[in-house]
Amino acid sequence: MISKGGCPKTMLSIKDALEAVEGRWKLLILFSLAEHPKRFGELSKSVVGITDKTLSRELKLLEANKLITRQVYDSFPPKVEYSITEHGISLEKVLDELHFWGLLHRSKILKDS
Repeated sequence: MISKGGCPKTMLSIKDALEAVEGRWKLLILFSLAEHPKRFGELSKSVVGITDKTLSRELKLLEANKLITRQVYDSFPPKVEYSITEHGISLEKVLDELHFWGLLHRSKILKDS
């Protein structure tokens, strides 16, 4: 339930959470990685519409927030793989709720237009 006054601690925790997953792409990247670890090219294909430059930036931010890990394998050519962390997996309920809300929202918008 959303309170009307807004507790400062609650506001701060919501701000922190939003900063960790802000933007158009981070949750979609996490959703893609929840399936299985992926290389950069696989991620680029699975997150439709993202540019390589944006994907690279978002991956660095997700790694800084400990939501994903970047594993570099000692091989030729070098292989880099991205995986979701346990901390990232903890967003599963948020993603599920956002998915269900998105379905309701889309239905309402299409119905009312």
